[in-house]
Amino acid sequence: MRLLPDAVRLAAGTLTVLPVPPPRDVGRPVAGWAMVLAPVVALVVAVPAAAVAWALADDPLVGAVLAVAVLAVGSGALHLDGLADTADGLVVQGDRGRRLEVMRRGDVGPAGVAALVLVLLLQVVALAGLLAGRDGREAAVTLCLAVAVSRATLAVGCARAVPPARTDGLGSAVAGSVPTIVAAVAVGVVLAVAVLLDQWRGVAGVAAAVVSAVLVLVLARLRLGGVTGDVLGAVVEVALSGYLVAQVAG
Repeated sequence: MRLLPDAVRLAAGTLTVLPVPPPRDVGRPVAGWAMVLAPVVALVVAVPAAAVAWALADDPLVGAVLAVAVLAVGSGALHLDGLADTADGLVVQGDRGRRLEVMRRGDVGPAGVAALVLVLLLQVVALAGLLAGRDGREAAVTLCLAVAVSRATLAVGCARAVPPARTDGLGSAVAGSVPTIVAAVAVGVVLAVAVLLDQWRGVAGVAAAVVSAVLVLVLARLRLGGVTGDVLGAVVEVALSGYLVAQVAG
């Protein structure tokens, strides 16, 4: 357990805007634990966003927009940047090297813009529906769950069975760092919490989030050869959207 302090620092430093000291050790065991602990660390971002949504529950659309904005700011828009870059890379014609080069450039193309608009719209509309259909406290708890579950999919994306797409960058540092059984346990834990707090809707949310994340990972494996830091960011945003949409679908 001596790795935990460094794992928390790594998770907080890469997944939030918290000004934390750098970890002393950034080896693969630390990286793996950082990904497993991501749902807990993400509560630092989730709780303020949920508080905003709860406070503005009487105006669901405004509350949803501001809550999603707080999530974006709290994470340094890192995951949204990854979503845009991943979308651009996946649609580029050419070989794997060409796609990875487009993702590395950092400028946003048409596919990236479309992905950002669609995903953010899904999150805002779904959260607004959630705020309109439930009381503020319940909706706030569900939003915290959605954020935690979306970050739990990082353990899936960093499971041993998922290769890195390149040999450098954040993705290569964390790819394959989580034993597959540990990734399964991480998902099981958030599922148990979701069931406890959100009953059958929690099950639907976790299922939608995991399926959405796996679809992104499969596309990344086919088109890019594996995961990068950008792909992991896309996984988080798509999983968050999946959880929220499942709460208002049907």
